Amino acid sequence: MDGKTLGQFIPLILIFVIFYFLLIRPQQKRIKEHKAMVEALTRGDNVVTSGGIVGKIIRVIDNEKAEIEIADNVNVQVIKSTITQVLSKTEPKD
Repeated sequence: MDGKTLGQFIPLILIFVIFYFLLIRPQQKRIKEHKAMVEALTRGDNVVTSGGIVGKIIRVIDNEKAEIEIADNVNVQVIKSTITQVLSKTEPKD
């Protein structure tokens, strides 16, 4: 490869670096934060699902499911990864 050929690849390399820092890296950070939030869910947390349902976690069934109370005596099971936001966190009791 001579200098002319290498000079043609520099813009492509710069475009990849820009895409990495503006698109790929922030997306990976969001995925990591969401995974940590889902793993930290506990009983009593008020949450919002991706479908817009607001409820309170009654119990965490396993690593993938949780039971949420959406109204008085109305409980639904949801996949934990569909929980998009924790509105309020319960304080751990000593």
